[in-house]
Amino acid sequence: MLDALLIIAGPTGTGKTKTALLLLNRVKAEIISADSRQIYRGMDIGTDKVSRKIRKKYPHHLIDIADPGKVFTVADFKKLAEAVIKDLQEKNKLPIVVGGSGLYIKAITSGIFPGPGANWQLRKRLLLKIEKEGLQNVYTELKRVDPLYASKIHPNDKRRLIRALEVYYLTGKPISEHQGETYPYKGKKLMVGLRWRERSTLYKVIEDRVDRMIEKGLVEEVKDLLGRGYDEDLPAMQALGYRQIVAYLKGKVSFDEAIRLIKRDTRRFAKRQLTWFKKEKDIIWLDREDYPSLKKLAEKIITILLQEIPQVKEVLK
Repeated sequence: MLDALLIIAGPTGTGKTKTALLLLNRVKAEIISADSRQIYRGMDIGTDKVSRKIRKKYPHHLIDIADPGKVFTVADFKKLAEAVIKDLQEKNKLPIVVGGSGLYIKAITSGIFPGPGANWQLRKRLLLKIEKEGLQNVYTELKRVDPLYASKIHPNDKRRLIRALEVYYLTGKPISEHQGETYPYKGKKLMVGLRWRERSTLYKVIEDRVDRMIEKGLVEEVKDLLGRGYDEDLPAMQALGYRQIVAYLKGKVSFDEAIRLIKRDTRRFAKRQLTWFKKEKDIIWLDREDYPSLKKLAEKIITILLQEIPQVKEVLK
């Protein structure tokens, strides 16, 4: 059994997936996506998924595992990811977790409180209460039972508000107390972060990628999702790129404005991702400018991996 885990993290637009694919030519490994949007079927262009052709050749896990109408939690991801990691290690393969969803990666490395599963009957009651009494009154209820968590969320954050009350009523304990109960990964791991040293370079990459998504048919993809009955209020449909195109299709903004908003919001998202990952103490940062090609970058990761976890030598091709 291979006691090793590689994580390639960082903001969007830094070449994480392409680098991981190059690693598969050198190491017996498989990729686990840590992208909170790529889990959804039918959302390919806006999430920049690897093509099905490439996925057929190089196995990817946790992509296309849920319909856009399904609520998929961090706890769901943690459970599935840990099962895949264990299975790959037992097959003497290196699991490579790739993505920019910081909370998903933290769920693997540091552990999180998985929480009870969704109780739809209770959620319906809470939604009905919000409709009757208003969001502010229900937020006041959360402040009464869990003032610490209430202070951390926006009073209008309906999703987190409902989840916090759901956990409280199902367990009898505030979610803020549960969040101290973590179950970190105990094996050997290496986390590599990819970034552009120059913020302007990152922003140019982002803007070019948005333009390519539009050319590939992002508008048609969103039309198809709406046509299949996926409401714009669903968490999946609030994803970057999708909510802005929905606004355009509903006549709320012009086409050019929708594109401008996607680019602006993606830049802001990348900035938040950088801020999140900078808090990771064990991450080893590699600046894209220092490597003339992704192949050189992949070779550097192999070098670091062998230094940090010598056992990986057993699975080199």
